[in-house]
Amino acid sequence: MEINLSARFKKSFRRLHPRIQKKAIEKTVIFRGNPFNSRLDTHKLHGDKKEEFAFSVNNSYRISFIFFENNNVIFTDIGTHNIYK
Repeated sequence: MEINLSARFKKSFRRLHPRIQKKAIEKTVIFRGNPFNSRLDTHKLHGDKKEEFAFSVNNSYRISFIFFENNNVIFTDIGTHNIYK
């Protein structure tokens, strides 16, 4: 699986506490193996973001992403539930 990072994701990631960054990297490893692993709580978003999915980094933080053809994904943002707005 090829994971691309949006500029917004990169900016949001840099602003996170190093502990959250480390946890996000750990969850990305699981994501690469199976995007719908039960430990990720992957779910489809609704409304304006209906083309996106998100998975949990921990109880507060999520990574939003979009699936593309040929097993490609782009991470669009990372943060608390505010990323859904």
